[in-house]
Amino acid sequence: MKTLVKLAAVLVIGVVGIIAFAYSGLYDVSASAPHSGVADWLLSTTSHASIERRAKKIDVPDLSDESRVRAGVNDFEAMCVGCHGAPGKAPEAMGQGLNPPAPDLADSAGHMTPAELFQVTKHGIMMTGMPAWGATHDDDAIWPVVAFMTRLPSLDADEYDAFLASAAGMGHHAADEHGAGGHSHESEHASEQAETSVEHDHSTHAHDDKPAQPQLDDSHDDHDHDHDHEH
Repeated sequence: MKTLVKLAAVLVIGVVGIIAFAYSGLYDVSASAPHSGVADWLLSTTSHASIERRAKKIDVPDLSDESRVRAGVNDFEAMCVGCHGAPGKAPEAMGQGLNPPAPDLADSAGHMTPAELFQVTKHGIMMTGMPAWGATHDDDAIWPVVAFMTRLPSLDADEYDAFLASAAGMGHHAADEHGAGGHSHESEHASEQAETSVEHDHSTHAHDDKPAQPQLDDSHDDHDHDHDHEH
């Protein structure tokens, strides 16, 4: 009985200590502060075990189809390169500020199975900055990205650029291939409509600003005509 009381007391003290530590603000949650060795090991081990466990339930389609691989290149460029980089491309500003850093997917694809890559891409990873792309993309849009990632370990910078160029117009994000400077036909049409609307408004405004022409008093003319008739 005394043993149970001691265990309960230790448990209560431990819970109170954890709560007190959480409210103390002593732990630095800044993204610029690296995790301690213990925290890094705990998070990494938990993450890998979780991914492996859930990936076992995923049915992997045929990823060797060349059209599926090429369909994933533009999606990879739009969805992944900003944080993870690519052969010959460093991560962009947002990716450089992540903690933990986003891994090089060429390395990840070298030791992760396609099912594990799909699990991470679709569902993301908590507290890492890795989003759950499944919230906005269905499985048919995600598998081409995974198919392409399986090719990453064998690509250098020139081969990646050539792969990207050969996949023009393919994939869920094919419209993004022109970059920020590109313009779609829809946006150009919308711009033309907006300009036409503005010109019409200006024309109408100018027409409305013309001074009103004074109206002649018809009754006065009729009076003069009657007066002349009497004479």
